[in-house]
Amino acid sequence: MSGQVVLDAMGGDHGPAETVAGALLAHREHGVPVVLVGREPELRKELDRQGGELEVVHAPDAIPMTERGPAAALNPRSSLAIGCDLVRQGGAALVSAGSTGAIVASAVRRIGRAEQVLRPALAVALPTLGGGATVLVDAGATADPTPAMLAQFAELGTGYARSVLSVAEPLVGLLSIGSERGKGNRLARQAEQLLEQAPVRFAGPVEGTDVLSGLVEVIVTDGFTGNVVLKNIEGCVRTTLAMTAQAGIASPEALGEVARRYDPETHGGAALLGLRGPVIVAHGSSSAATIARACVVARTAAA
Repeated sequence: MSGQVVLDAMGGDHGPAETVAGALLAHREHGVPVVLVGREPELRKELDRQGGELEVVHAPDAIPMTERGPAAALNPRSSLAIGCDLVRQGGAALVSAGSTGAIVASAVRRIGRAEQVLRPALAVALPTLGGGATVLVDAGATADPTPAMLAQFAELGTGYARSVLSVAEPLVGLLSIGSERGKGNRLARQAEQLLEQAPVRFAGPVEGTDVLSGLVEVIVTDGFTGNVVLKNIEGCVRTTLAMTAQAGIASPEALGEVARRYDPETHGGAALLGLRGPVIVAHGSSSAATIARACVVARTAAA
């Protein structure tokens, strides 16, 4: 499986129609070797309908989008579980648009955490004002981390910024309610103390207004807060662009360029860090273009 991208073709809101189309797009336009995992008759039928040919690994079951708990990891016949098993064998990267909770549970159980990693974390690269990106971690994998986990998220995010975003010396900020030291809730205050001693370039606490400013290259927070921040940014961008368009302040072309930078089709998905193999979590409503981009990101992460 070395160098290949394994796609959970049954995951997501739109099923094989979009996942197969995305896999074919990634293969045709970017040369990504994609292996589809799912119910083989359905996938073969979809491949025939779309006029394409890809390797298919049969998985008789699919985990519903409503499944969010660790029970998802217990079904060895699901497309997600078999996809994780292929990654565990070495050399491949997984892409899934399924339930985030199910992906995390299955990946931890079947791929396994990297040595000394306490919990995995989702990393999303958000475009900033200066043209660069800031890694938000955790964006939804671990809702209730310990302070030690937050400190480790900083190390994971730093590694991701270096290897994928090519940032030589990433600066880390801890998301809090103020930039002064010692502010925030108990988790933030305790994590701040650990981050002072962690092997990262810690700049101290940062506020919500700093998430897209480019002040730091990595912003650390718990998965609950991170997911709220991420969804809030997506909603604010859509609303602001719609209001700007209604007011006629900017051209449709200019607005479209801004929208493109925050579109899932551009960033593909979130990287689940801290595992023994690369996993990219795509949005549940992913289109074919988003799936294709996630496959490209997965290949890069594996490399």
